[in-house]
Amino acid sequence: MPIHITSAMILAAGLGTRMRPITDTIPKPLVEVAGKPLIAYGLEACDRLGVGRVVVNVHYLAPMLVEWLSARPGSEVLISDETAELLDSGGGVVKALPMLGPDPFLILNADTFWVEDPDAGQDNLAMMADRFDAESMDILLMTARPDQATGHTGAGDFTLDADGRLTRYTGAGVPVIYAGAIILHPRIFDGIMDRKFSLNRCFDRAANAGRLFGVPMQGHWLTVGTPEAIGEAEAARSAYLESRRAGAGEPVR
Repeated sequence: MPIHITSAMILAAGLGTRMRPITDTIPKPLVEVAGKPLIAYGLEACDRLGVGRVVVNVHYLAPMLVEWLSARPGSEVLISDETAELLDSGGGVVKALPMLGPDPFLILNADTFWVEDPDAGQDNLAMMADRFDAESMDILLMTARPDQATGHTGAGDFTLDADGRLTRYTGAGVPVIYAGAIILHPRIFDGIMDRKFSLNRCFDRAANAGRLFGVPMQGHWLTVGTPEAIGEAEAARSAYLESRRAGAGEPVR
């Protein structure tokens, strides 16, 4: 049965060092791509899913990001303050668990986003919520093929079997990319005592138990890591949207 996702976390506490000199004066989540801050894409995806509460962790130039978030209409936004100490992706989520609640929740990266396929009939996050099964899964990842991604380097992250189960890509099989969206059951953190750790530790724990699954996304995925990647992402976004309109027989503007 599809689950209703009531809370989400956007990971936004990174330093954005590869995005310098742009990030000398603004935090990376506020860097604009196609006229919109990167974090806005994730927040809009949460709004479309009907998520009522979004937690955002902050560290670098935190007051600027907090001010922008406070002025944005939409979902309730709570701040998880990591200004004193960066906790890495997993530690940051654990710190925010009291705000996220005991049920499965969504995690998004602040520096990646995607363009929905207008012909898919359903947004990617809604498709993930329909697919998540708490009985058989601890983590569900949105995945992308390398040919539907812009800005990604490397061969791939996982391989996907016929049942949707994920294992680490080791050079054999068809690789897929982890595309920056997760539905996660918080029990995956049980027994982890470290304050700082990566979510990759949880991915491996779930995979070893056969409880890490993936959903192939529809559309085009973009990751923006450097100043040069901004133009690449904007061009890829425009090209994808134009190709979809042309395929539908609509005039391309």
